[in-house]
Amino acid sequence: MQPDNLISLKDDMVAFIAGHGMRRLNAYVTEDVPTVIFEEENPDGWKDFVEHAKAAGSPFVTMSEVILEKADVAILLDQLRDQTFPDDHSEEIDDAEYLVNHVGKVGYLQLGFAHQGVMFIFEVATDWYDSFQNLMETVTDLGGIVVDDSDE
Repeated sequence: MQPDNLISLKDDMVAFIAGHGMRRLNAYVTEDVPTVIFEEENPDGWKDFVEHAKAAGSPFVTMSEVILEKADVAILLDQLRDQTFPDDHSEEIDDAEYLVNHVGKVGYLQLGFAHQGVMFIFEVATDWYDSFQNLMETVTDLGGIVVDDSDE
């Protein structure tokens, strides 16, 4: 079970990376780059990932975090309300309003290292961050729907 704030995990990662004599580069690896996702069921699998980076000769590990901002939730709520009008009591709006409880928390962490032209990635997210991402995708998907009201 994941905690609802990954700040302690981030602090552990920073210390572990430094303890291995590696540097950290604050960077997010996008989906545009060829990547291999590190899959590990062990909650401490990220330590194996850092050790793989060191074994591959990587001098640094990229690190990215997402902290939920109040503005993110406000924008999401505005978009959901626009798209569900006149039903202001949809399940999506209730879920988005619940996210206010997580403002200021770290919900997503990504580690990465480059090796032979490929980025190796480790990701971890909280349940609420996954919910936030799903709601954002819902808004994006609904925004692309065109309704033809013509009476032809």
